Amino acid sequence: MLTPTARVEFSGVNANDTIGLSTAQAQLRLAESGYNELTPPRSRRLHTITAEMLREPIFLLLLAAGGIYLLLGAVSDALMLLGFVAIIIGMTVFQAQKSERVLEALRDLSSPRARVVRDGRQQRIAGREVVPGDLLLLGEGDRVAADAVLLSCNDLFADESMLTGESVPVRKQPGGADTAAREPGGDDQPFVYAGTVLVQGSGIGRVTATGHASALGQIGKSLQDTQGGTSPLRIQTGVLVRRLVFIAVVLCLSLVLIYGYTHGHWLNALLAGITLAMSTLPEEFPVILSIFMSLGAWRISRRHVLTRRLDAIETLGATTVLCTDKTGTLTENRMVIRKLYGDGQMLDVHDLNALPEPWHELVEFGILASEREPFDPMERALHELGNRTLAGSEHLHDAWQIVHEYSLSPEMPAMSHVWQGDDQPHHSVAAKGAPEAIIDLCHLSEEQVQALGQIAAEMADGGLRVLGVARAMLLPGESWPERQHDIEFSFVGLLGLQDPLRADVKEAIGQCHAAGIRVVMITGDHARTAQAIARELGLPANQVLSGAELETLSDGVLRARLREVQVFARIVPQQKLRLVEAFKANGEIVAMTGDGVNDAPALKAAHIGVAMGSRGTDVAREAAGLVLLNDDFASLVATVRLGRRIYDNLRRAMSYVLAVHLPIVAMAMLPVLLGEPLLLMPAHIMFLELVIGPVCSIFFEAEAEEKNIMQRPPRAANEALFGGRQLAFSLLQGGIAVCVTVAIYLWARAAGYDEDTVRALVFTSMVAGNIALVFGNRTQNASGLEKNPTLRWILPGAGGGLLLVLSVPVLRELFHFSGSLALMLFTAVLAAGSVYLLIMAIKPAMRPDA
Repeated sequence: MLTPTARVEFSGVNANDTIGLSTAQAQLRLAESGYNELTPPRSRRLHTITAEMLREPIFLLLLAAGGIYLLLGAVSDALMLLGFVAIIIGMTVFQAQKSERVLEALRDLSSPRARVVRDGRQQRIAGREVVPGDLLLLGEGDRVAADAVLLSCNDLFADESMLTGESVPVRKQPGGADTAAREPGGDDQPFVYAGTVLVQGSGIGRVTATGHASALGQIGKSLQDTQGGTSPLRIQTGVLVRRLVFIAVVLCLSLVLIYGYTHGHWLNALLAGITLAMSTLPEEFPVILSIFMSLGAWRISRRHVLTRRLDAIETLGATTVLCTDKTGTLTENRMVIRKLYGDGQMLDVHDLNALPEPWHELVEFGILASEREPFDPMERALHELGNRTLAGSEHLHDAWQIVHEYSLSPEMPAMSHVWQGDDQPHHSVAAKGAPEAIIDLCHLSEEQVQALGQIAAEMADGGLRVLGVARAMLLPGESWPERQHDIEFSFVGLLGLQDPLRADVKEAIGQCHAAGIRVVMITGDHARTAQAIARELGLPANQVLSGAELETLSDGVLRARLREVQVFARIVPQQKLRLVEAFKANGEIVAMTGDGVNDAPALKAAHIGVAMGSRGTDVAREAAGLVLLNDDFASLVATVRLGRRIYDNLRRAMSYVLAVHLPIVAMAMLPVLLGEPLLLMPAHIMFLELVIGPVCSIFFEAEAEEKNIMQRPPRAANEALFGGRQLAFSLLQGGIAVCVTVAIYLWARAAGYDEDTVRALVFTSMVAGNIALVFGNRTQNASGLEKNPTLRWILPGAGGGLLLVLSVPVLRELFHFSGSLALMLFTAVLAAGSVYLLIMAIKPAMRPDA
């Protein structure tokens, strides 16, 4: 496990700090503090999730009905009903268990290998075995194993974007073992943090926190403690289901009492009540939700979007606020050089393949001031520009060697490389760093300082990260100056770097605005950078709320400010979570996009979390409801469109279900009230509800979208699934179907048909009326005969099923049918035509958007 190497010696560090822990001390501390990994959450067991589901009224009633059928000896009916319950529970349990994997992803992310000093020797151990007090050896490209205070470092830069959202690596400086802990972010901190990546330099650090005590662990705890958003549609559906269950219970009890007292047969009365319960219990609603969400997930997967939470699809269609991180979400999370300033001229280098002569020296010495094989994104951008525009020229020096280096320091935020060329009589010195530092190194006049300072400020106002470049010469034989400031530098120019916007982001945000969705940018960058990016995107940038200012605001004041501000800068992870919660408190439906560990708590708290798939972390993807596999905002807009279409069609499907229940309830009660034998049996109800119902929900899911779907504002958060007109239209359709079915029932009785023939005629009219109701609830843009892909099998399937039970002797006996097949088919055409024509006559006046 431990690999000892030669004893290590350090310079610039107190000798007492170089020994590190002994193996015995490390084992003792490991026993005290535990492994350096995030504590996994207490997973909900299968029986816990199932118990939560069974507390819902609908499942309690369905289970009770199945149990009564077993007591009555109707085993097949009981098994069908209980099997239906098991399928719904199984789907819900599957979704619940997926959400429990998020902290496991965090554990994997935060457990790299580590080099430590124990017993005075360098050893490489598993990151989970690092303990507080260990001496960490840090180098370029390492992922830090634990939070540590730096005892020594050389040109050390860390990418902390996963914790802070800052796109530019931050500079580190040494501290002491007693240095007070600080929050991540900003230059010149003496701390490195677990999970971050070192992009340049090296250092030695004393571990201060591991596992859940680290900064990364605090994010994990925040994520574990965060309550996930609940889909508004799921809440509304639950309310609707509970109301229908109450009505069903009242009707069933009434029917049992009436039948028992009027006929004196309480067993038959119980059977009548159970039959009515099956016709009124709204078990179709969870089925429709599952089918719509599953097929919706399949549809959006074709647009490179992965659905992790099915109800996220419809909620995204109602989103009013889209909170988006800048780094890696709106931008590409890399640096490119946009502008060069030298010799009094500004050059935009975007897409240039050949660099004009006046700027050759600027790029040449910018590269010389960088590492030969850079890890830092800004140095990579310099090398990329040089290779693209100076290839084959005398300004690239692959054969030169670095003979001396000057590191950055808090007093002088610039670095210099001294180079020896094969054929030059002197040493070339290249320096780059903060513009004010480079200007200071060059000992310029006051007028030059002010002019260059103004140019650098204008470049920064444009959202650019500005670096200055200088050059100098040192003669051979001279001793190296102790500090950079003692070298006679000449000013070369300024570099303007930028994390570029994704190509299609601006257009996608414009489509969100057209759809009434308010886009909010939340970033860890400086306010000036955030403003420049916001202006480029077309976001209102007059007001920017910083993280420091946010800390001073009460919850009430913050909620008021959120109505005006759309750009947030210098935001830390806990503040992102607070912003999402504040938007929710304002009644907004919140979607949050992100790709880093720092985004995960807010992703989980939002109604919809949208993670980036290509660049996003496992933590963000596990916490989110949707994952953009290609990180493309155009896919996000397509998902919004699909979410709205799904909700529209869901309302149509549920309107249909409510309407189709009315004739079923009527024919379950009417014969009893008239003193006649029971007409509908459990087999008939199951045929209507478990075959035709799901089939028709698939039909509605495939309906085309409305023409104005992306030119209308999001629906209100408190909008009922059935508004006034929607509910009235549904009840009126059901009333028409009731009238037609009752008319056929009364006609058949008056004509003297026997009980089984009457039952067959009524059942046939109900199935035919069901088909008519499907067409009566179609999209407003569609005509009755417009093609829908599912029509190819819905009509043959429903018609074929009805033909089988009417014509096959075994099925006729099971369903207690008799009578002429021709009479049944005539009744079907008559019922379907009557219901459809009456619905189409009232539809223009009663449609919900009229």
